[in-house]
Amino acid sequence: MGVLETAPKGNAGKIKKNRSSDTIMEIVMYVISATFLVILIYPLYFIVIASFSDPSAVAGGQVWLFPKGFTFDGYKELLRHENIWIGYWNTILYTVVGTAIGLVINISAAYALSRKDLVGRKYISLFFIFTMFFNGGLIPTFLTIRDFHLYDTFLVMVLPFSVGVFNIIVARTFFQTSIPGDLWEAAQIDGCGNLRYFAQIVLPLSKAIIAVLGLWIAVGYWNSYFNALIYLKNPNMYPLQLILRNILITNQMQSGMGTGEAAQIALRLANMMRYSVIIVATVPIMCVYPFVQKYFNQGVMIGAVKE
Repeated sequence: MGVLETAPKGNAGKIKKNRSSDTIMEIVMYVISATFLVILIYPLYFIVIASFSDPSAVAGGQVWLFPKGFTFDGYKELLRHENIWIGYWNTILYTVVGTAIGLVINISAAYALSRKDLVGRKYISLFFIFTMFFNGGLIPTFLTIRDFHLYDTFLVMVLPFSVGVFNIIVARTFFQTSIPGDLWEAAQIDGCGNLRYFAQIVLPLSKAIIAVLGLWIAVGYWNSYFNALIYLKNPNMYPLQLILRNILITNQMQSGMGTGEAAQIALRLANMMRYSVIIVATVPIMCVYPFVQKYFNQGVMIGAVKE
């Protein structure tokens, strides 16, 4: 009886010890997570408070947790340029149209490559992957766009670079691991064709990957300025990022060319707009994330677990 009575006590002690070790591990993980969170969040927070602070206080290292010399002059000077609103409209248009085209092309190509009955599927996949390592370069691409009469047109911003091989590979993996093959067999029995099966069965089951790719493509178009710098010459077609870049360069040149008080004022405005530009260019696209967060959280685990 004594042995029987002491056995549960020993087990209880082990359970209690395991619980205490689990609690310590949880505390350590929380501390590590909080540290990484601060490291990631603080630069964003600093940009926000610096955009409302006096540039001399920012340059002197006086801005840490709260704005110093609170002012809206940076935003006022930035929004004084009327072409910013043109840039906003162009960027929104490029992002919406480019994302729609990119989703149609990448999702369709990924689904086709996921089908085992596609003739030459391996060779087509190798052809796509080859372009991730080697490309024609900037000059051949420019000559191709010029010869197709896309230079300085709306289509040059949304059509030539709409195919993303990485996006296709991610979507193909999703279709291969998340869409059961039995669905296609059942659809065939009911007389369903390839196009109808893709539109009415596959796409409704693929909201997660569509949301993830849509967010990636939209962020890429929103932040893009290099393509506009190379392939556009009409200022009225410039996206927001390129217009903000030109504004900063112009103000810095004015501050460097001037003398006396005028140069100091121009330099102060240029320093103030440096952080305001980041906020103006980043906040709109960040507002989109909460609407796709649910699907994004599902999509980031695509292919991570296999049954």
